[in-house]
Amino acid sequence: METDFLAIGELTATPSVAVVVDVMRAFTTAAWAFAQGAERIVLAESLDTALELKARHPEWLALKDGAPAPGFDAVNSPGRIRGTDLEGRTVVQKTTAGTVGALAVQGADLVLCASFVVAGATARALRGRPEVTFVVTGEDGRAEEDLACAQYIAHRATGPAPDPAPYLRRAADSTAAAELLQHVRQGVHEDDVRLCLELDRFPFAMSAAPEDGLTVLRPYGERAGRGRL
Repeated sequence: METDFLAIGELTATPSVAVVVDVMRAFTTAAWAFAQGAERIVLAESLDTALELKARHPEWLALKDGAPAPGFDAVNSPGRIRGTDLEGRTVVQKTTAGTVGALAVQGADLVLCASFVVAGATARALRGRPEVTFVVTGEDGRAEEDLACAQYIAHRATGPAPDPAPYLRRAADSTAAAELLQHVRQGVHEDDVRLCLELDRFPFAMSAAPEDGLTVLRPYGERAGRGRL
């Protein structure tokens, strides 16, 4: 497997297979949303788009990065979303990096959205693929937690699973982890970092694809359990 690790701004063409990585916190939160029963996640290109979708579909749940805001039902926090009953719901997600990265490669044949909690399932979905582009979304491609996760998935997709400890340690020591622990970022739950570092918490990967003019994220492979976790 040939691999590239690129920032969103370094994408010059649409890859055939893309893995968009956002560990802290977009695609950890998304995985928890599916585990809590969400049917699908619509990735919004802007806050205004998210609010417009919510206005047209009041039964949908909209979430964003940062502090709670009028019109939004939740924030982009795995610690907060894990206590929300999302059975059969559509979630609209807009984040600073993860959703931007997924939309940047939306023309790819396969777009997987990943974090440590779905790393194993993502690696399995990549086996046999000749070329994969990993999009490192945080900090303009410099986010250590995202790069560590991307490298771990790449190694696991091409051979025996490597020792995860060094990769998880890099993520735990990252700038993003420190900012969450110190509440530099808003909308934080005290368990967010710990939840973002749970390897293989869920048995499914997540794929983004066009549906009715929207970019929609769904579980890929084994479906999320319906029980509250």
